[in-house]
Amino acid sequence: MSTSLADWQGAPAPTVQLLEGRFIRLEKLDPARHADGLWQALEGPGADPKLWDYLPYGPFSDRTAFDAWLNNHAQHNEPYFFSVIDRASGDVQGILSLMSIVPAHGRIEIGHVTFGAPMQRSPKSTEAVYLLAKHAFELGYRRLEWKCNNGNARSKYAAERLGFSFEGVFRQHMVVKGQNRDTAWYSILDSEWPPIGAGFEHWLSEANQAGSGQLKSLAECRA
Repeated sequence: MSTSLADWQGAPAPTVQLLEGRFIRLEKLDPARHADGLWQALEGPGADPKLWDYLPYGPFSDRTAFDAWLNNHAQHNEPYFFSVIDRASGDVQGILSLMSIVPAHGRIEIGHVTFGAPMQRSPKSTEAVYLLAKHAFELGYRRLEWKCNNGNARSKYAAERLGFSFEGVFRQHMVVKGQNRDTAWYSILDSEWPPIGAGFEHWLSEANQAGSGQLKSLAECRA
């Protein structure tokens, strides 16, 4: 497909420090404020034992190594990391990033998604992705990506549920923790975002809330 972009000026790199949602807020990663909470959420009692299976780092049995990992992330703007704060409790419950940031071509990715057990299968995890996606398209990015190990069924299910389109598999794409990684690629384009974004907003709204769950699925809200 050939589309003229004669007036394309690129998109700015992200610099936002805070994104507010209904259930959570995203704060730019600050180890001084977030490290203790992240340690408890990701490595404390009740932590998800499968959390680190498909990530290139972790698990961390040593707090010093964990803090070094966080400090390294906080010192760089690619990837651009956020901590996830539960608005009701104030607890830090996860981390994720904008990454593979290519302003000249309007391409950006949501990655390093590492959510503690209290966030999983809850509106908080969905809202965290929605807030970053919405911000990326508001900045003017043309393409939002999601990539994961092709063996990571949970991440592939999440991508499709969240409205990303499957594009294919890069075979023998990487070596991670001494294992081959075939990488599944997904994307949302700027032209596709308005109905997808509206579906997120409907799903997250009070009108779709019944007790601790949602009345309609995210796919139903998009439809």
